Amino acid sequence: MTDMSSSEYVHVAVGAIFNNQGKLLISQRAKQSHQGGLWEFPGGKLENGESVQTALARELKEELGIQIQQSVPLIRIHHDYVDKRVLLDVWSVSRFDGSPSGRQGQPLCWLDPLTLDSRVFPQADEPIIKALQLPHEYLITGSYKDVADFSLRLQAALARGIRLLQLRVDPAETDEYAVLVRLALELCRSYGAKLLLNTSVDKFSEQQADGLHLNSERLMACDKRPIAKYKWLSASVHNETELAQANRIDADFIMLSPVLPTQSHPGAPSLGWDRFYALTEKSRSPVFALGGMDSSLLALAREKGAQGIAAITAFWEP
Repeated sequence: MTDMSSSEYVHVAVGAIFNNQGKLLISQRAKQSHQGGLWEFPGGKLENGESVQTALARELKEELGIQIQQSVPLIRIHHDYVDKRVLLDVWSVSRFDGSPSGRQGQPLCWLDPLTLDSRVFPQADEPIIKALQLPHEYLITGSYKDVADFSLRLQAALARGIRLLQLRVDPAETDEYAVLVRLALELCRSYGAKLLLNTSVDKFSEQQADGLHLNSERLMACDKRPIAKYKWLSASVHNETELAQANRIDADFIMLSPVLPTQSHPGAPSLGWDRFYALTEKSRSPVFALGGMDSSLLALAREKGAQGIAAITAFWEP
């Protein structure tokens, strides 16, 4: 067994570069390089004493001939190869000066992020692809008066831009579950949104939703990933033990909570932003902050390592 404590540690600044049409730039590794021939996101190693932003600016100028004008954190991924440990520090670049070209002879390609295929990227890049394909706001459905009220609330959320949502309704507590699933699917399809069901694996298999959400109890009961890789799998996580389990079963993203105090659980202990950030550093997938969240906290959440925010109250009111 390789002694990872003696392996090389590499901190890499990575750019997810978008053009004005929302297309993403990828480049191909040289055939003779480590994992040659695979596609990747531009960037490179930090030099001694460099900040991530300085290193990224230098690398993109050297590799592509562009100068960054606007960038924000996307995700940080720790990955262990046989011979090295890598931290991929990924930033989303939305504005730049210059026209990108392969200054080192590397082929370039602009793609829709939703068409990215992880099979032609290094294994370490898989969480980056997931982060690029996920939005930054995640709606969890809350209470409603009847089916008409449910429809009104959901349509309002979708019209405001929600593109990822979790249907949290207990099938045992309503005779309308199948009706709500069909309605939610129809509305989500019309807006290009993804629908996850918070239910058992058996109940999920009876529906045609885009993914399954595991509450912490169901998460801890899993001995492996319970659904196919082509479906989204998310999980509720509250501590390091649950986070390790989400990593083990290959969850595509997680909700980490409660970050801040909530009205629904007054007086209950919360993680706070520092603990939240520390836990995101241990996640192998994108993390949504849950608990006391609203849109005004999105930028802060992303600074603290989050993919975005998840909420009921802030997104479910019509």
